[in-house]
Amino acid sequence: MADILRFADKLGPAKIVQVYEPSIDLKAVLVIDNISMGPAFGGIRMAADVSIEECIRLARTMTLKNAAAGLSHGGAKTVVYADPKMPKPEKERLIRALACALRNFREYVMGPDMGTDEECMAWIKDELNNRNVTGLPAEAGGIPIDQIGATAWGLRHAIEAALPYCHFPEACTLAESRVAIQGFGAVGKNAARFLIEQNAILVGAADSQGAVYDPEGLDVNKLIRLKDAGKSVVDIPEGEKFPRDDIIDFDCDIWIPAARPDVVTEENVHRLKAKLVVEGANIPITEAAEKYLHDQGVMVIPDFIANAGGVLCAGMEYQGKIESEVLEIIEKLIRKNTRLILEESRTKKITPREAAMNLAVRRVERAMSFKRWSIY
Repeated sequence: MADILRFADKLGPAKIVQVYEPSIDLKAVLVIDNISMGPAFGGIRMAADVSIEECIRLARTMTLKNAAAGLSHGGAKTVVYADPKMPKPEKERLIRALACALRNFREYVMGPDMGTDEECMAWIKDELNNRNVTGLPAEAGGIPIDQIGATAWGLRHAIEAALPYCHFPEACTLAESRVAIQGFGAVGKNAARFLIEQNAILVGAADSQGAVYDPEGLDVNKLIRLKDAGKSVVDIPEGEKFPRDDIIDFDCDIWIPAARPDVVTEENVHRLKAKLVVEGANIPITEAAEKYLHDQGVMVIPDFIANAGGVLCAGMEYQGKIESEVLEIIEKLIRKNTRLILEESRTKKITPREAAMNLAVRRVERAMSFKRWSIY
C-alpha cells in the first residue's frame, strides 16, 4: 500500500485498479485520478512496455486537460500490457474482457488512445450497453476522433495562436514554417495534413521504423498513403533516412512530438533545434527538459493545452452533439487557452506549463471545494 501511495498528492489519484484475467493473459491498470469536476475521461492505451507510473501520469494529464478545456469531467487512464499489433480476434477478446472487468466503474468514461481505436470502442459499447464510452465509429453513434483529426486540428490552431509569441529572428507565419513530426500515427498524419494546407513545409517525420528528412519538403499525401498501407515513413523514396530518434536533430522551426512519453529528456534536449515545440502527445517531454527549453528561448505549448482537441471531441460526443459542431469549438477554445497561458507566461515570467497548471489546478481545486470528500 505504501508503495502505491507514493504517487498521491492533493489532487489524487483517487483509485488505482489492477485488472488481471490469466485465462487470456489480460493485464491492465486503471487509474482514476480526480472526479471532482465529473465523470473521468481517459483513453485505453495498449503497449507492451506501459507501466503503472505512466498510467498515473497520463491520468493526471487528463484531469488537467479536462479542467483547462472547461469540461465537466475528471481524468483517468487505462493501460493494457499487450502488443497492439496482435491478431484482431485476440485483441477483441482482450478489449471485451477489459470492458467486463471495468463495468462497475460508472465514474469512468472510456475512450481510444495509442494502440486502440474506434472499433475497440464499439466492442466496449457492445459489452457495456451504455454510454460510458466515447470515440465510437459514426455507425455506432459516435464522432470518429481520428477520422476527422480532432486532436491534430487543435494542434494546428495552437501553433497559429503561439507564433506571434515566438522568438524567431524574423516574423514567422505558418505558411513559411518548417515542421518536423515525431510520431506519424493518427495525430501526426492529420497534423501534417492540416499544416501543409496552410502552406507549411514538412521537412521531417518519424515513426517506430525510422525517420526521414528533406529540407525541400516531404510529400505529405505520399507519406499518409504509405502509413495507411501499413508501411513506414522511411519507405518514401525521397529524403535522407535516419534512425527514428534522430528526428530530434532535424533543423526545423516547429517540432511536434506525437508519439510516446518522455521522448525528450535532460540527456537529449540540447539537440533540439526548433524554436516552437507543440506537444501532440501526452507527457512527451520531461519537466526538466521543458524548463531547459524555456531558458533557451524555445517556446513549448504543453500537452494538456495543445492536444485537447481529442478530449473536447469526446466531451461533445458524450453530450450527444454532432460532428458538424466539433471543429469550430475546438478551434476557438484552443486558440483562447494558448493565448491565455502565453500571456501569463510572458507577464509573470514563468513557463507556459506553469501558467497552464495555474489555470487547470485553480479550476480543479474550486470544484473540490464543493465536495464532501474532495476528489470524489
